[in-house]
Amino acid sequence: MIVATLQELIGLLPRHGRLMGLDLGEKTIGIAVGDPGHRVATPVTTIRRSKFAEDARQLLKLIDERQIAGLVIGWPLNMDGSEGPRCQSTRQFARNLAKLRDLPMAFRDERLSTVAVTRDMLAADLSRAKRAKMVDESAAAFILQGAFDSLHRG
Repeated sequence: MIVATLQELIGLLPRHGRLMGLDLGEKTIGIAVGDPGHRVATPVTTIRRSKFAEDARQLLKLIDERQIAGLVIGWPLNMDGSEGPRCQSTRQFARNLAKLRDLPMAFRDERLSTVAVTRDMLAADLSRAKRAKMVDESAAAFILQGAFDSLHRG
């Protein structure tokens, strides 16, 4: 079930249901998981995309292993705030996943998430190889952490 707001998503969860953040790219899916109290998002892994069935299989395995109760999916708006083809692709991915698992999902603006994460990695003097390996899952954590922060601000 795809919901409109993060507040609706939280309202559908068990008292301390864990959330998973997704950064859906064309080639990869970055994955992060939050703690049960919705305070801290942690990068977990990156799935190299292939066909939807295989992507979903890997994702659902992680959802089951980590006892995930809901998803926060990065919403790739254009810089002017409009929706483009990437939003359509993300919406379709969420719809297809919802057919396989009745799991509440909400979208969260992801503009500049990869830029912010890359900037932080450069400041930490991480090598290009380490940045390439970690950027997608870190962007997913950035998206999920932003959701947590906005929820706790009210």
